[in-house]
Amino acid sequence: MPENPAGALLQVADLVVDLPGGKSDLRVVDGVSFDVPAGTTVGLIGESGSGKTMTALAIIGLLPGGAATGGQVVWRGEDLLHAGPTRRRRVRGHEISMIFQDPLAALNPTQRIGRQVGEILRRDGVPRGEAGRRVVELLDRAGVPDPVRRAREYPHQFSGGMRQRAMIALALAGRPSLLLADEPTTALDVTVQARILRLLRSIQERDGLAMLLVSHDLRVVAHVAGQVVVMYAGRVAERGPARQVLDRPAHPYTRALVRSVPAVRTRTALAHPLPGAPATPANRPAGCPFHPRCPLARERCRLEVPAIREVGPDRWSACHFAEEVLP
Repeated sequence: MPENPAGALLQVADLVVDLPGGKSDLRVVDGVSFDVPAGTTVGLIGESGSGKTMTALAIIGLLPGGAATGGQVVWRGEDLLHAGPTRRRRVRGHEISMIFQDPLAALNPTQRIGRQVGEILRRDGVPRGEAGRRVVELLDRAGVPDPVRRAREYPHQFSGGMRQRAMIALALAGRPSLLLADEPTTALDVTVQARILRLLRSIQERDGLAMLLVSHDLRVVAHVAGQVVVMYAGRVAERGPARQVLDRPAHPYTRALVRSVPAVRTRTALAHPLPGAPATPANRPAGCPFHPRCPLARERCRLEVPAIREVGPDRWSACHFAEEVLP
């Protein structure tokens, strides 16, 4: 089980996800562990292809063509990986909801926004009139202007920011305790990003929700998350309090990520892009998966997979030489 599980709504322990990949399955999530305490935000960060979204989809049981083949997803003491399909459907939307990164793709283009937001209400047997009133309230809470009129419109009539607000309203319809937000500000301009993040924070504070924020944008995570989990090549590279991890990384990958984003590391315009290409499930190197791009790599890194270990109070790193990375 993940360390320090006290008070956790969600515990992910040694999660493994395999996807079909030609001659053999591809391991896209490999032994991932973390927990999400009630009322907190945990950031799940890393480059594209690091396994962040697959981890979130495994939690909610929406893996496309693959399966969680190992580990545990413990929700309020119940392992969802061993729950039946009826129970998992009940958890989705009612207890755990997901905000998808592309609302235009996630929303049905042939149905009005109000009908989509109200689907879970109708499924629960809420009378039509009451469901209509609740839909308007949800859209209003999500910051959609003139919600009565906009509920009758279609997704293509909404801007990108408004579609994301509609997705947030849909996610809140079942009154969940945990939101999985997968790149909720992708493809939005900076001003709209800030508004969406403020909205998510205000909803979380008002309703006491927990949130798992999946993002490759360290600036977003730095402003929202209390804890972060850094993923690389399907594994956890580092985890701990967000401010400490981003200010004093304990893994060369995290340090390289921070140096590549000026707003996280410094107020200057200088940045240092990561060298090389990210490892993928199909070409994951032996030993530490980051070693081909790591300036500290040694022979041990090429041969031995580093176990994640505690390197300070509530600080965990999967680096053989984490103590040398910490400033």
